[in-house]
Amino acid sequence: MKHHRVISSCPTGVARKPVDRSVRMSGRFNNGFSLIELMVVVIIVGILAAIALPSYQNYVIRGARSAAEADLLDLASLEEKIYLNSNAYTASVTAAYDGNASTGGLGRASGQTTNGKYALALSGVGQTFKLTATPVAGTSQVGDGCLTIEENGLRQWHQNNDACTSASPVSW
Repeated sequence: MKHHRVISSCPTGVARKPVDRSVRMSGRFNNGFSLIELMVVVIIVGILAAIALPSYQNYVIRGARSAAEADLLDLASLEEKIYLNSNAYTASVTAAYDGNASTGGLGRASGQTTNGKYALALSGVGQTFKLTATPVAGTSQVGDGCLTIEENGLRQWHQNNDACTSASPVSW
């Protein structure tokens, strides 16, 4: 039940009807958005998406590269543990880790980084090693470049070169 406001200045106590705010001056109801308003919102969202999507994709690529760098550091640490036990580095990424260079490996059965975006390879025998992480085909990392780490601590990123053949790699 609507309550009517009584106008106190009116001696007869006449009640005034409340104003319905949903009615325009023309008498139509204002229940939605016009097509122009909707199109303006769509255009603004499109512009924001065009700016944000490439930035987000670059963020994902950098994040996966950082994860691969961390994996390479962990595997290099395992190589050093194996070297302390057997005075040699292992030549296998996929063999189970047992601390021995001749019988064991680094324990990565998949041969990939933990996120699966880089393939791991190990070269060098005995007193040297070089761990290489190369982008897996079909992932967002393709074209970003490979990462390497060596027994002497040399860490390189061959930016935009998945074959690891760039003349001037960047340190990471």
